[in-house]
Amino acid sequence: MDWSDSSTAKSMASGTHSAVNEDTNDKSYWSHDNTEGMAKVTETLNMLLADVFTLYFKTKNFHWHMSGPHFRDYHRLLDEQAEQLFASTDVIAERVRKMGGRTLSSVQHIVRLTRLSGNEADFVAPSQMLAELRSDNERLAGFMRDTHFVCGGVDDVASMSVLENWIDEAERRVWFLLECGRKA
Repeated sequence: MDWSDSSTAKSMASGTHSAVNEDTNDKSYWSHDNTEGMAKVTETLNMLLADVFTLYFKTKNFHWHMSGPHFRDYHRLLDEQAEQLFASTDVIAERVRKMGGRTLSSVQHIVRLTRLSGNEADFVAPSQMLAELRSDNERLAGFMRDTHFVCGGVDDVASMSVLENWIDEAERRVWFLLECGRKA
């Protein structure tokens, strides 16, 4: 059926529903009527932001304390991965602010919200560093999928879009860490 010729088809841009999406709820994501949905998204994004900061610091910690025969390669890899993680922090925080929410305000706030842990050991073997980071990146990708689901529930397509890219980046980090950690 050609919806452009149908009298029931109206522009989604004008805010009216067409027959294609007639069972869509009437609450726009950005509407002040949807404060509950927006609050859930900002809460979930803030937890994700805390997780990203935690993994960023852990990745930099291992980058700074790397040793062994593969020092140069691992040192560079972890620096690249840390930069990628850090690049997402501003976007996450600004998504929260665009929704009228408050984002993280201190290191203590990060500690309260994060679901990941750091590593303060005096020495960590390079193979253990790679394994820990691989596991944490796998968990982060899972948290991102959970956040994507929450955003989808309130039709926050902008957050969903950036999350899809970050999930791909996290999966790539997992892959690189897995391959680097394989025994020859």
